[in-house]
Amino acid sequence: MATRDVENGPVLGTPDDFPDRPERGGRLVVHVVIGVLVAIIAGGWGYVMWSMTGSNTGAVAQVVSFDVDPAQAEITFTVSKPSDRAAVCRIRATDVDHAEVGSKEVRIPAGEGSKQLKERLDTSVQATSVHVQYCNLV
Repeated sequence: MATRDVENGPVLGTPDDFPDRPERGGRLVVHVVIGVLVAIIAGGWGYVMWSMTGSNTGAVAQVVSFDVDPAQAEITFTVSKPSDRAAVCRIRATDVDHAEVGSKEVRIPAGEGSKQLKERLDTSVQATSVHVQYCNLV
């Protein structure tokens, strides 16, 4: 029980009243493990972002322009691909809430490396944006 008076010193004691802190080892190992985990997570995230660009599919699409009406949308885009391969591209129209209001798959036959296309797709309501969701070689 505490029998000391408050006037005689601090209630919780002074630093000299407590034993020295024991030596702590192994901090380097903890930091190395954390560093390796961060590197693995960053590398995985980088791979996911790289794979989503579409550059690894072999067919790259670029939107030139688009025009929207209340019931349809028109898009002009170019596709660059190997000339000996065919490709399939998916066009997607979205509304102001980014909900899909129309889509269409377009087949590009083998024979041309780069081709400009103009496609029209029907929409359920007026679209605010039209884009090429993906292009894959077949």
